[in-house]
Amino acid sequence: MYQIARQPHGFRITLSGLISKEEMAAWVSASQAALAQAPKAFGVLVDMRGLKLLSDESRALMSEGQRHYKAAGMLRSAVILDSMLLTLQFKAIAKETGIYEWERYLSATTTDFEKMALAWIVEGLDPDKRQGPTHPSLKPSLKRKSASESS
Repeated sequence: MYQIARQPHGFRITLSGLISKEEMAAWVSASQAALAQAPKAFGVLVDMRGLKLLSDESRALMSEGQRHYKAAGMLRSAVILDSMLLTLQFKAIAKETGIYEWERYLSATTTDFEKMALAWIVEGLDPDKRQGPTHPSLKPSLKRKSASESS
């Protein structure tokens, strides 16, 4: 099962269960349609809780989809996972597609995983470099400026 939803930061993608190559191909097509309406720069939160390991065919299609998101303007992405094997599979895919540097992986067992994911996506606060309550900041930010801030 997959879902793609527009969010203030860009997109939220949900992938779960066993995804066939046909369903993954449908996700790639739906992603291309969604990306046609995307802002110039955006972030992506990917919820993969419950996703099963991808077949080789689905993995190739996932790689294609990731390349579309990066080419369309994705600045950062955060992936929420509940499986170490799936985490390893997606880190390998991200390295193949060239998005590894901009993608962070969060365990669903981590407290506040969604808050940490959005802090990475919107503000560039790297969850891998946390030290206590603060994070080093990475720019550019996807945080929307108010009218008073932009003048």
